[in-house]
Amino acid sequence: MLKRKYGDRSDWPRILERRYAQTFMESKEFTGYVTLLQTVKVAEPLFVYYEGRRICIVDDGYLWLQQFPKGENHALTTMFDSKGEVVQWYVDISLENGAEGDVPWIDDLFLDVIKLPTGELILKDKDELEQALSEGIINQNLYELAWKEARTVIELIRNNEFNLLNLSSLHKDALLPKLN
Repeated sequence: MLKRKYGDRSDWPRILERRYAQTFMESKEFTGYVTLLQTVKVAEPLFVYYEGRRICIVDDGYLWLQQFPKGENHALTTMFDSKGEVVQWYVDISLENGAEGDVPWIDDLFLDVIKLPTGELILKDKDELEQALSEGIINQNLYELAWKEARTVIELIRNNEFNLLNLSSLHKDALLPKLN
């Protein structure tokens, strides 16, 4: 069974006080749901480690913008610190993106592609994908779909053609006034 991740992150106990907004956008550049979560107050900051570096991805006042492009096998989360600076772009590879009760979701296919503001690219959770295949959670077709999509996303990012990266600040600015 694939893990379904919801855009409102309502099940995240780390967030003590939140503001949230979402919308469905339809334009030449992007069609799909966009959500914005502001972590007004968190129980404790959340840090990740990449190649020996410690990066804070959640703290008081951080913004998480999620873009769920319709008909694609990925979603992008752009994490902004309390000063509005991008901390990282996090691409979830998905079986599909959808909505339930107007709340967008992805069915996660384990692999993730991370782009840091320094330009570094990180492919994450290969071991989880391998384990899911060996345990029968996914079949060979889904395994191959995940790898194909991850390679495509990496190539698009390297060629500066992954448009969601360029739209993240625009989408954040569009949703900021709607936070409640």
